[in-house]
Amino acid sequence: MSRAPAASAQAPLRLWAQEEEFCQLCGNYVGPYPGEVPGQPDDEGAADRPRGRLRRVFRRMVKTAAFLLVLAATAIGVLAATTPSAGQATTLAQALARSRHISWPGPPVPERFAQALVATEDHRFYGEPGIDPLAVGRVLFAKVTGGPDQGGSTIEYQLARMLYKSVGSSGLATEAQNAALAVKLNLTYSKQQILALYAEAAYFGQGYYGLQAAACGYFGRPPATLTVAQAALLAGLVNAPSADDPLVYPAAARSREQHVLSRMIATGYLTPAEAARALRQPLGLIPTAPVAGGAPGCAEPA
Repeated sequence: MSRAPAASAQAPLRLWAQEEEFCQLCGNYVGPYPGEVPGQPDDEGAADRPRGRLRRVFRRMVKTAAFLLVLAATAIGVLAATTPSAGQATTLAQALARSRHISWPGPPVPERFAQALVATEDHRFYGEPGIDPLAVGRVLFAKVTGGPDQGGSTIEYQLARMLYKSVGSSGLATEAQNAALAVKLNLTYSKQQILALYAEAAYFGQGYYGLQAAACGYFGRPPATLTVAQAALLAGLVNAPSADDPLVYPAAARSREQHVLSRMIATGYLTPAEAARALRQPLGLIPTAPVAGGAPGCAEPA
């Protein structure tokens, strides 16, 4: 009688059951396991594996995002407890006005200037919580990598830098503290109050601090009577008052004014026809502006 060759000597080692078999160890029937036996790929299982990897990656991303949110919330809580009160903003602005010999409080912020400022400096101003997360991320990334200033800070953030000059030392600590103060300012004051504080504290070049001093000094008129072109010019100055000084660098100032008007078109404050008409208007600049002084028809600083 012929004998069958020994399976252990002739057949390849089988790690998984190819047919349903009874497992002596677990007491259950197991197998088969498609795709686990060499040479017998499971096409359906192979197609599912990329989806499984995507699900795992997605779960890791969700966990990472949750961790970062908890970390951010903790950091905001710490900063909220360690930064000054936003209620000091009015007192600080008043002290700055007194030291600069300008009237306090100033006149209401005219709509033309508010629109020009918001369109140029922070077009999401009325809907954001005091900070723009994307802009803050760009600023922090630039600080970490040593790259150029990315800009894009909110009006509240800029106001915090103007008023709380002694907060923090430099670098990331200052940026984080200013961000926390911006959120506090947004929670404490209305948007109109924030614009008023900003207009009082901003520097417009030629020694002019505050919108009233700038309007009177550059144009000889109070803020309420500014034309669209004049309001656009002043709103453009807060970004770089020396580089865009209309009395020293008129071409740069004109280019900045055009940029502000184009932003007002983009944000819906002006139509292209209105912007073109404003650009044709003469600015009426006073050739030699008196530093920090008034002008005929303007209230003298206190």
